[in-house]
Amino acid sequence: MTEMAKQRMIQLSKELHEHNYRYYVLSQPTISDYDFDMLLKELQRLEEIHPEWASVNSPTKRVGGTVTKDFNTVKHTYPMLSLSNSYSKEELVDFETRLRKLTTTEPEYTCELKYDGVAIGLTYKNGELVQALTRGDGEKGDDITENVRTIKSVPLKLKGNFPSEFEIRGEVFLPRKAFEKINEEKKNAGEALFSNPRNTASGTLKMQDSNVVAKRGLDCFMYAVMGEYLPFDTHFENLQAAGHWGFKVPPVDKKFICKTETIDGILDFIQFWNSARENLPFDVDGVVVKVNQISIQKQLGSTAKSPRWAIAYKFQTERACTKLLSVTYQVGRTGAVTPVANLEPVSLLETTVKRASLHNADQIEKLDVREGDFVYVEKGGEIIPKIVGVDVAQRAAHAPVLKFIQHCPECHSLLVRGEGEAQHYCPNELGCPPQIKGKLYHFISRKAMNIDGLGEETIDLLYKENLVHSIPDIYELQYSQIIRLDRMAEKSAKNLLKGVQDSKLVPFERVLFALGIRHVGETVAKKLVAHFKNINAIAAATLEELMQVDEIGDKIAESVRAYFSNAKNREEIEKLQLAGLQFTAVEKVIEGSTGLLEGQSIVVSGVFKNFSRDSIKLEIEKHGGKNISSISAKTSFVLAGENMGPEKLKKAEKLGVKVITEDDFVQLIAGAKELSNKGQTDLFAQ
Repeated sequence: MTEMAKQRMIQLSKELHEHNYRYYVLSQPTISDYDFDMLLKELQRLEEIHPEWASVNSPTKRVGGTVTKDFNTVKHTYPMLSLSNSYSKEELVDFETRLRKLTTTEPEYTCELKYDGVAIGLTYKNGELVQALTRGDGEKGDDITENVRTIKSVPLKLKGNFPSEFEIRGEVFLPRKAFEKINEEKKNAGEALFSNPRNTASGTLKMQDSNVVAKRGLDCFMYAVMGEYLPFDTHFENLQAAGHWGFKVPPVDKKFICKTETIDGILDFIQFWNSARENLPFDVDGVVVKVNQISIQKQLGSTAKSPRWAIAYKFQTERACTKLLSVTYQVGRTGAVTPVANLEPVSLLETTVKRASLHNADQIEKLDVREGDFVYVEKGGEIIPKIVGVDVAQRAAHAPVLKFIQHCPECHSLLVRGEGEAQHYCPNELGCPPQIKGKLYHFISRKAMNIDGLGEETIDLLYKENLVHSIPDIYELQYSQIIRLDRMAEKSAKNLLKGVQDSKLVPFERVLFALGIRHVGETVAKKLVAHFKNINAIAAATLEELMQVDEIGDKIAESVRAYFSNAKNREEIEKLQLAGLQFTAVEKVIEGSTGLLEGQSIVVSGVFKNFSRDSIKLEIEKHGGKNISSISAKTSFVLAGENMGPEKLKKAEKLGVKVITEDDFVQLIAGAKELSNKGQTDLFAQ
């Protein structure tokens, strides 16, 4: 049996690697997501039983889970040099002229897109990934192997006829949709947004928890194969071969790469992508031109910083120089204070730019920007205006250093700075007008309460007229108060009140999200509601109990505790309860449910004969029980399968928590169903 299990693990790994390749590299899946998940779960179960046979490059490593406290610094086998940059046709012509003087062989060139991401070097031995390094200083880089294993377009095991040992280099990037999704989640949680995909990708690769990295949606294109024994003498052919080994390489059919022998061919490639790049699902910032023949590359060699046989042509991001008139400060609904540069109007990519974000105090200090300076403005991702530099030569003599404000510009409270954060906050959340209105805007928004007839302009008007200063005030509005407002007709007033009344039917998870608790976005709200069922249970939960909820860590748990520790917040919730809002989860009636496990908190551990881990958890929920991940004194019982972890068993015994077997559980459920049919459901009371 054990040999059969081992062979099955090998077969599953092979199949899953192939399906990953077809889905993430070729974009040609051959099985459904459900079937893939079933195969993956089977492999996970087998690896739990036989950890000694689990490979470090198993497909199960894609989901992350490793926590890295420090990243080791490792010397590169081949120096990871930077490319020289060019910005014009003349500079490219000079590059080619220099090459022809340095070699007697006629050079051929490849042209490739320059991905706007993070350079990495991957080492493979005998077809398996053994190491992933960042560029670092070019001589040494950080070992980020565990995080790179979670990137689904990076093969963990190769196929075909590959060298026994080689290095392949590429660019890790964040697709625009993945970036937008992350920022949407941060916005819903009331957190500061990431500035651009490149920086987000870089920060993600250096995160300590690979489980978080796995969820970010990073992607990777490979662009160079290096080694002593490569199959071909040209860069292009080696890169195409890498595609057959399982790597995601620039596709020829999409014109991501081409070969040419002339400067005109290079310029044609650049001209095409200078406009076509806008249609790509990821950011590129230029084109890389390389000598194709590896023998010529070796002959040309490198300077201390850059290879002589390659050059990057950077696309011109439109930049404008204008005067910084003043810096003002905005306060968001979470109290985050953002400095804003007010500029002399300037045209940039066919739009007029008057303002640009300065992000935070650290950015102001880094740029050393001062009021009255002439600053360079670009559009980050060609959308958001940002200040990228200062023309110091035009600075007025004795221009004072710009100091970040110490008090809130709206309510004058002393600002605080989050521990380990660059952001300053106004702590006066219950008395600061923009925070109050921001919370109201969030509460009525489409993904929250979605109150028809009530928009931000109406909130502003109601606030100005002293009719709404807190969320419960919305539910105390009267027709006589609304009808006298400017531009409020009878039909509009009635629609607004109907929208308010209808919002009382909005389900609990959206109400919880609408409250605007910091770090509690839509997903977290759903998980809290599914776990605790009602607002009183959430409010009473300890940090430890909150952290037992799937995907909720100490940061979110502390934020939830802080919210419910505030008397004013509790008072608002009481008013909303009296108003009739939903603060209890609607229990779905499930066929066959007995209510046997109602109020029971259960830990599932080990492998089961008649159930998968997921199906046994569903069975627990079906009968009203709650699945928790760790054992505490409040755990009702542990459902133990084969190979239950010895530490969990030891902890259960120490705390006196009952441990039952799969057979016990099956009998328990069967007995409950029998009693339920007789009209009796409290099995534990017998």
